[in-house]
Amino acid sequence: MGEEETRGTGSVDLRGIPRVDRVLANPSLAEAKRKLGAATLTRLVRRFLDEAREAVRGGAPCPSVEDVALRVAAHAERTLRTRARRVINATGVVLHTNLGRAPLGARVAEALASSAAGYTSIEIDLATGRRGRRGAFAEDALCELSGAEAALVVNNNAAAVLLMLGALAAGRPVVVSRGELVEIGGGFRVPEVMARSGARLVEVGTTNKTRIADYACALDAAPDAAAILRVHQGNFRQVGFVERPEHRSLAALARERKVLLLEDLGGGAIVELEPLGFSEPSVRSSVEAGSDVVCFSTDKVLGGPQGGAIVGRADLVAACRKDPLARALRLGRLPLVALEATLAAYLEGDLDAIPTLAALRAPLSAVHARAERIQAELAQKGVTSSVVELGGAVGGGACAEEPLPSFGVALEATGGALAAIAERLRAGDPPVLPRVQEGQILFDVRTLLDGEDEPLTAAIVHAVKG
Repeated sequence: MGEEETRGTGSVDLRGIPRVDRVLANPSLAEAKRKLGAATLTRLVRRFLDEAREAVRGGAPCPSVEDVALRVAAHAERTLRTRARRVINATGVVLHTNLGRAPLGARVAEALASSAAGYTSIEIDLATGRRGRRGAFAEDALCELSGAEAALVVNNNAAAVLLMLGALAAGRPVVVSRGELVEIGGGFRVPEVMARSGARLVEVGTTNKTRIADYACALDAAPDAAAILRVHQGNFRQVGFVERPEHRSLAALARERKVLLLEDLGGGAIVELEPLGFSEPSVRSSVEAGSDVVCFSTDKVLGGPQGGAIVGRADLVAACRKDPLARALRLGRLPLVALEATLAAYLEGDLDAIPTLAALRAPLSAVHARAERIQAELAQKGVTSSVVELGGAVGGGACAEEPLPSFGVALEATGGALAAIAERLRAGDPPVLPRVQEGQILFDVRTLLDGEDEPLTAAIVHAVKG
């Protein structure tokens, strides 16, 4: 039944503490048992019963079976909610870092479904039956799309930069402008990554102005320098009294001084974004401007899964591939399959199959019409809303401070109701992430994927009507 303890002159009756088996049999734990398993749930129940004993020893009343079961069920629900789930992104940020950056399209989903269910020819040459080059298609496609001689894929851009510097500049000076010693999300700082790679940082210029002469003077003072590192200011923008050497001039200086020009490009634009109104440099333009090696992300404006790429001169990429760190940083099977499917869409010219590009390329008139359709559907279901003009963002450390015109649907609500609606939207299935500001909940439709209009409308109706 229970326990009784004697403490000094008094006693603590623990006989009212429920038994483990009785708590486990409570109906409120049936769903948790199915999703977490009996063994995990039993451990949770025992943990909460131990906590209950300590509370009773401190003077608290004994909990009932129902009390313990409800506490365990609530904990199990919180645990299960930490699993990654598909959400509807109505924030207007296309590459939302907290939502996985680039969403993957139907082509990628089909490729993943096919490869995830069985074995995959990821590292075998089917023509010969012998071991093949891992990532061969992706790397060959990157060469074709960028104009580079060779390519290597790894698990993210930070890994690409670390590998590039370690393989090509360890133990030697690398010259970097002070205006490019950036920090990106998650505390990734260029100086710290350089130190970890073994390269020695040589800072030149000032925060706002670095001239070609600054690089030349630094190379004069460091005759054993390995490279100049050019870093794209992806997540911020300098305006006003600023100066940065033209890319080709820097490449010419590097050739003259017989050092490498390395580039951390960040975003990884494979097509030119200038026609869409963005100044984000493309990988091809960087290669053509004279960078010897370029690193970039595959899950930003490229629109693929998380990964990083190193492209450039064949001998330099080969040196990166031979580095022992390359295996530790290699791209996993499923991200590699997803990257191949994404790059295949580029090769075929099927750009709208890549959701990131589809969102950026969508005409403002089409975005407005979509918002009007959603507003009309909400009205039919008794929810009052309005179509509003919005300004989104590319996000993901790309196209910083560049506007992304959009339209969306707005709900008006007071403080308490506003918070309640937003909470119900996040708790829904699927969860919906809007923008909440100044008495409004805003649903930017530019970041909605195909097929999400109806689920979004249903989620809004449910959240408003409670």
